[in-house]
Amino acid sequence: MSTNPSSRTAHWLSPDEERAWRAFRRMVVAVQAGTARDLATVGLSEPDYEVLSTLSERPRHTSSLHEQAAKMNWSRSRLSRHATRMEDRGLLRREPDPADGRGCLLVLTELGFDTLADAAPAHVASVRHHFIDRLTPKDLVTLEEIARRVQGPGD
Repeated sequence: MSTNPSSRTAHWLSPDEERAWRAFRRMVVAVQAGTARDLATVGLSEPDYEVLSTLSERPRHTSSLHEQAAKMNWSRSRLSRHATRMEDRGLLRREPDPADGRGCLLVLTELGFDTLADAAPAHVASVRHHFIDRLTPKDLVTLEEIARRVQGPGD
């Protein structure tokens, strides 16, 4: 046990809570590892796919760097470095953001759209294989309810 005084007063997890927490962590790691491995076979990372799919759904296939960073829960600088690598591969381009003089817009290129269109069927199959097909319709409803509660309002 730690000698840190605050650790002595911690509200420790019960055995049931500990098992649930560890099961949740193992599930997240297993699903993410499986889908990441499957995306890698088509030459994309999970963040690549997230950026491409988000841009494909936006008007004019464009999003501000700030909005995309917030959606991914990344810092602007982290996303900017990632966007540079994607831009080098021709998947997106940057344009000045008229609403933010210091920011930029991320714009999906034709190559980026084609890459996403080629990867999407494999990604959906991967999500089904590693997650959806292992659950019942009732499980999916319950999981969505749990996710909403855990995420909480405004998170």
